[in-house]
Amino acid sequence: MSQTHKSIPGPFWRLLLGFLFILTNVGQSAQEKPNVIYILADDLGYGDLGCYGQRELHTPRIDQLAREGIRFMNHYAGSTVCAPSRCVLMTGLHTGHARIRGNSHVLMKDSDMTVAKVFKEAGYKTGCFGKWGIGHPPPYNDPQKKGFDHFFGYINMWHAHNFWPEFLIEDGEKVALPNKVQEKYKLPLDKEGRGVALKKNVYAPDLITKKALSFIDDNRENPFFLFFALNMPHANNEAGNDSVADFDGMEVPGHGDFSQRDWPRQEKGFARMMQLIDGYVGQIIEKLEAHGLTQKTLVIFSSDNGPHQEGRHKMEFFNSNGQLKGMKRDLYDGGIRVPMIARWPGTIRSGSVTQHVSAFQDLLPTMGDLLGKPVGKTDGLSFLQTLLGDITNQKKHPYLYWEFYEKGGRQSVLMNHFKGVRYNALKAPDSPIELYDIRKDIRETQNIAHLFPDIVKKIDAIIKEAHTDL
Repeated sequence: MSQTHKSIPGPFWRLLLGFLFILTNVGQSAQEKPNVIYILADDLGYGDLGCYGQRELHTPRIDQLAREGIRFMNHYAGSTVCAPSRCVLMTGLHTGHARIRGNSHVLMKDSDMTVAKVFKEAGYKTGCFGKWGIGHPPPYNDPQKKGFDHFFGYINMWHAHNFWPEFLIEDGEKVALPNKVQEKYKLPLDKEGRGVALKKNVYAPDLITKKALSFIDDNRENPFFLFFALNMPHANNEAGNDSVADFDGMEVPGHGDFSQRDWPRQEKGFARMMQLIDGYVGQIIEKLEAHGLTQKTLVIFSSDNGPHQEGRHKMEFFNSNGQLKGMKRDLYDGGIRVPMIARWPGTIRSGSVTQHVSAFQDLLPTMGDLLGKPVGKTDGLSFLQTLLGDITNQKKHPYLYWEFYEKGGRQSVLMNHFKGVRYNALKAPDSPIELYDIRKDIRETQNIAHLFPDIVKKIDAIIKEAHTDL
């Protein structure tokens, strides 16, 4: 045997051992799928995080996620308001195909494929904590019908405006809270729970976070998918324009570190909300560390659309859209380009930055790719290769498409570095398309449609192709 060993060159053995090492690790990774935590902020802008350029406000725990993982610079929400954006996130269908395309009276079907169902089929425990708000008005057990084992928080998007509600929903049932809403702000059943609290005893985001942490405790020995869907930094709109001198829509239990700043009350409240979001993310990370789950868990952080200007808050005060044009309800990039950070220690290279163009419809195929599960029809593309650092094999979108039917109707297409935007689409379906080269003009200030008529024609054709009637 020793003579046989000597007759085979050393490099052969190194090659063979390396091959066996790869096979062994592939086999292990196939068996040991990670836990996944997807954290979704509500109306957090592209410029609201330190790792995306925010200078006034500090988000150290979220910035730490970016340092330890990958930061996506060209990630897009599903829509420019919450309900359709979350529908795109869950179903992998863009707003030309999704069932929910606005904050209106439409619901998903129980038969629709969702991210949660993919995880359940893979043997995961699934939990949603925070704001559901997908469709209007959903039944109390809607998250369970869409694949979640457990839910705690707000079902109705309007209810989620209220940070001191009289009740929350847990697994299809009302849970009373010791808060009291002023009668004059109470509204019809389809907007149940909405209002402004007179008695403020339990701050809902604190309670929701505790429930999410308990879900991790309960499932630390099992694979789990946690959708932690905050209702922050959204405003409480119900009395945002009232004459009540001491009211502002950025509802927080005290302004903390910002109480002495020479800022309007609502901006102190916004700053405190950002601080609370960062703290909640920190608690999630600490819980993973306590259970030894850090390297076994993929954590993703994003926002459902661009920054708002509601509840007396002014978007420009902290430059929440960064360099981008527009805000919530716009289809310029300020309304739909959002932060996305992913951390998976030992798998995702720390400190990575990617220019890969991705969107909410990509989450479903990415999770299907990760779990080795089919996901059916989707408008998305898996970005798993980007997470793994395999840029060569990462597929790219031929285009991204959005439609939004408030304020006269708006449609938009991103094709390579060209961004087409059509406003007033309801009244004038063939109204002119604005065209921007966002590679050179990130602020979308120079309409170059007259210089590239062929590109405009292609975008017009995509709009017609991508839209299907409900």
